[in-house]
Amino acid sequence: MVSMRRAMARARVATAIAVAAAGLMLLAGCAPGGPPSGGAAPAANGIGPITFATGRDYAQFFTALIGPWNKEHPNERVTLVLLPEAENGQLAQLTANLQAGSSAYDVIDMDVIWTAQFASAGWIIPLDGSMFPLGDFLPPAVDTAMYDGHLWAVPYYSNAEVLYYRKDILDRAKEQPPATWAQLAGLAQTLGREYHMQGYASQLSPYEGLTVNFADAVQSAGGSILSPAGTVTVDSPQAQAGLSFLVDGLRQGWITKSSLNYEEESSAADFEAGKLLFLDNWPFVYSQASQPVAGNNVVGKFGVTLLPGQNGPGSSSLGGANLAVSAYSRHQASALAFIRYLTGLQQEKQLLIDSGFPPVWTKLYSDPAMVKLFPDLPVVKRAILAAQPRPSITDYDQASLAISSAVFQALTFKEPPSQALASMAGQLRQIIRDG
Repeated sequence: MVSMRRAMARARVATAIAVAAAGLMLLAGCAPGGPPSGGAAPAANGIGPITFATGRDYAQFFTALIGPWNKEHPNERVTLVLLPEAENGQLAQLTANLQAGSSAYDVIDMDVIWTAQFASAGWIIPLDGSMFPLGDFLPPAVDTAMYDGHLWAVPYYSNAEVLYYRKDILDRAKEQPPATWAQLAGLAQTLGREYHMQGYASQLSPYEGLTVNFADAVQSAGGSILSPAGTVTVDSPQAQAGLSFLVDGLRQGWITKSSLNYEEESSAADFEAGKLLFLDNWPFVYSQASQPVAGNNVVGKFGVTLLPGQNGPGSSSLGGANLAVSAYSRHQASALAFIRYLTGLQQEKQLLIDSGFPPVWTKLYSDPAMVKLFPDLPVVKRAILAAQPRPSITDYDQASLAISSAVFQALTFKEPPSQALASMAGQLRQIIRDG
């Protein structure tokens, strides 16, 4: 079934790649011979007002970036369509509309893990890479926008988890940030007790965050969930070492049991409140924890380093977002032009300043002004370059649910790690076979 879907995707590429070429001609001021593919009755030249679908929690960032575009392009105004904050809610709403062939969305802000699903379903159009400065972007970010050898989206921001630590406490104890699991466990236990703090936390609630944290642990032990060829490899000694690291930490108490209820924002809030010695989370926490607001007790007291691994620095799962054009958009040329604008260097710099999201432009990580504002940028760049993508499969949401459910059984001591991994491997093989 997977090979059939790929064959269908190749056929769609052959018939739809002209859309990107048409968009390029339009941007150069030349009208192509026919209308772009997509929704019913598209405009003859693909130019006109467009919508931009994104999570509602990003509204303030994008409103500021859209303003200049709308002022300069009164006939191609962009209207924000706000999706739910939760990623699964966003995916459900997008899926329902795109399956119905709705033209409600023109530009779609996609999680990097959705590329295979959206491309294989024919919901987004293939793009001409020469339209975008991909050579100036972080290579791992570009890879997330590829499927079956073709570009289907444009990287917008990237992401990789890092380890936040209380620098003031480690400095007082004359200790360096941990680079291995053993060092992390030792410091979390000893300094946690001494300073009456919870040692280490990550997002272990049964949702996508748990899938990410499990993948981090497996990768940091030298294992994988799937091989590059797409076969299930999670029932391995390395994966068992990664899961056992989490299970043992909870059993021994240096991983706080609060992690079983934590998501990104709740764990960040407890770190900022001064409850946690170490926190595994995304780069947005740096900007948030640097703001001198009521309830934030860590301003100027924390540092950032790479995730620890079994025998040295570990590896994060690759996160971020890409921008794609709906196959049902009636104004695909305007959508392409808007994506070019939004992923330009100046707009990427402004998004970093406003939101703290890691940019895809490589040069921004060594820009003195940006590094002064965000001293964590060099560490974030290293984390992204060392990160690994989550499984690129068309039924990723089902796979993630199978992973997080099995891992949670082990973390709550209902199944030993070996049994949880065996169950997970069986479910993943079934999902891939049925997909």
